[in-house]
Amino acid sequence: MTLTPQNRQKVLMLAAGAGLLLLVADSAIFGPLAAAWNSRSAEIARLQKNVTEGRGIVERADRTRRVWADMQAQALPKDAAKSEQDLVSAFDRWGRATNVELASIKPQWKRGANPRYSLLECRVDATGSLATLMRFLHEVERSPLALRVDSVELTARDESGARLSLGLLVSGLRLSPLEGRP
Repeated sequence: MTLTPQNRQKVLMLAAGAGLLLLVADSAIFGPLAAAWNSRSAEIARLQKNVTEGRGIVERADRTRRVWADMQAQALPKDAAKSEQDLVSAFDRWGRATNVELASIKPQWKRGANPRYSLLECRVDATGSLATLMRFLHEVERSPLALRVDSVELTARDESGARLSLGLLVSGLRLSPLEGRP
């Protein structure tokens, strides 16, 4: 089959038109469709992950409720004076049990991030050997009270480092607002 120049020109024009049509179709139809497909695939994957996490939360609901009930039971008493007394006496008991010398215990009330709770921040200064201070910290950490250790500072009190000074900042949780305090 031989093509005349006119037929060849028509075939080339048709091929160029088809190529141009495919280019326009790709950028106007196929590109947006592929992008929409990819975004929907990503959205489906995100939603499947959320469903999996949600199922895990539902499965852990009973355990979470038990933990929350334990935390509420271990929170400091609603009475501010009783809370301070309980925390100070706990530090005193831990100090005696571990042979740590307590230099000072300074409790101070702080407002919580929302009005449903307040914090009793307590600064404790103590001295002892490394072993006794470690036992003291262990007692604080394993306490059933709702306490959080905010900072620990250790300083040598002598040249050999046998006597150390401990600065401890602990926050206790009380599930009631801070009443009448600035």
